[in-house]
Amino acid sequence: MCRRQEMDYQKTAADVAQKILSYSQDTSGWKVSKSTKNIVVSWKPSKEYSGNIYRGEGIIEETPEKLVPFLYLAEYRSKWDKALQFYDILEHIDKDTVICHSISHSYGMGLISSREFIDLVHIKRYDEGVITTNSISVDYAGCPVSSSHVRGFNNPCGYVCSPLPENPEHSKLVVFIQPELGGLLPRSLVETALPNNVFNLIKDTKEGVKKLLP
Repeated sequence: MCRRQEMDYQKTAADVAQKILSYSQDTSGWKVSKSTKNIVVSWKPSKEYSGNIYRGEGIIEETPEKLVPFLYLAEYRSKWDKALQFYDILEHIDKDTVICHSISHSYGMGLISSREFIDLVHIKRYDEGVITTNSISVDYAGCPVSSSHVRGFNNPCGYVCSPLPENPEHSKLVVFIQPELGGLLPRSLVETALPNNVFNLIKDTKEGVKKLLP
């Protein structure tokens, strides 16, 4: 059983939430790497590490209030996210803050092996029905790095869910990721895989909502 490591989770969560909000308000310098009629993925150099931050946008046919729990609660996430072979919540810090454990499948035709992440996830609500999930990788005593999976690190990442002005029953979902995958991976491989990862996340969300939510 994993044990809580003493640290100021609330302060960390607040800092990450502020960064996700700033990312959502930053409209300059993004370069499109993948797009269809319904999903657009773009990127720019990250200020958090030497790689890029990736942004994905799509419309989901559900309200933010229903969509946000669908995105992070294990009872849903473990069923719809095809990129993950394991996902669970280790601890509830408070009603809006949890510690999550996820293990990805390998991807890139097996060139990138499975990765393990331990993340702090915080839910924050704003005016006009906007809700965000705000995540960052943390150390968690009792869940040490193991030889079974490469331990990755998520720099500030999250989802911004906003009701569509023209249809409040639907949401605009904006995804931000900037992971450090660890291991000796060619940068070109990572920069090819991550936009596809974001694209598939939004696609899987759209499909999962239709199948799993009433």
